[in-house]
Amino acid sequence: MPPNASLQFDIPPEFAGRRVDQALAQLMPDYSRTRIKDWIEAGRVTLDGRVPRPRDSVTGGEAVSVRPLVAVIHEDRAQAIALDIRHEDDSLLVLNKPAGLVVHPAAGNPEGTLLNALLHHAPDLATLPRAGIVHRLDKDTSGLMVVAKTPGAHQALVAALAAREVSREYLALVQGELIAGGTVEEPIARHPRDRKRMGVVPGGKPAISHYRVIERFVGHTLVRVALETGRTHQIRVHMSHIRHPIVGDPVYGGRLRLPPGSDEALTNTMRGFRRQALHATRLALAHPVSGEHLVWDAEPPDDMTTLLAALREHVRGRGD
Repeated sequence: MPPNASLQFDIPPEFAGRRVDQALAQLMPDYSRTRIKDWIEAGRVTLDGRVPRPRDSVTGGEAVSVRPLVAVIHEDRAQAIALDIRHEDDSLLVLNKPAGLVVHPAAGNPEGTLLNALLHHAPDLATLPRAGIVHRLDKDTSGLMVVAKTPGAHQALVAALAAREVSREYLALVQGELIAGGTVEEPIARHPRDRKRMGVVPGGKPAISHYRVIERFVGHTLVRVALETGRTHQIRVHMSHIRHPIVGDPVYGGRLRLPPGSDEALTNTMRGFRRQALHATRLALAHPVSGEHLVWDAEPPDDMTTLLAALREHVRGRGD
């Protein structure tokens, strides 16, 4: 990012009453609150043209300008990893992530991630937080993701996500036969005993998932889940909480449950499916520059399609 570049965005109305540094820390999650406070005190942040104090309250709707002191953020190396790009322009790109691809480098996956692939595809993304990645999918969840390509687009997309203005819908194959759709509104936080898991925990962050039935099988149901919030493992935790965990989920799914009367083909297909049957199938948002409403759809990958076909064949074989 050039040293004099500025980030421009508006404070969402629902942030009214929060301290300036608190609001900006939530809207700019890849920068620490301490760093943002330093920028405010250095006069590098304005609200409606005036320089605020960190403790000042926002009313919502203010126009924010931030001139961050930012060097190149990423030392991760670019890697030539194939990407299934569904849309790209000067401001953003939308891709269909395959199952098995980790989004960010971490201790167990220092390379071979989506971030490494993005740095190879568009080297200028090295100047953006997390190479422009504004939300994530679990390693073994497939589907659509949006990536910002400019500082302005990054801030606009982060703000839109915080304001729940980005629509994300998933297909999930769950255990059990659901009769109708519904809503799960339960707070999510780290599990109090197993810190590697998330769970429904009183006092956790608010989380809302809406689900509706798409197709019923013997002992299983395909549902479409729309997220209002984006907590870690949200769909996996919520569906497990209502006793309909996602098929193949190694953390929240429990033991494999074969449909009654499964033949060898279905048994082998289900036992061979070794990830959560979860796919981000639809993404909709307002373009951060033009404001145009954009929608993308992606069909489930071959492994999930094969699993669904096997379950349909089992239904036909029973004459249900």
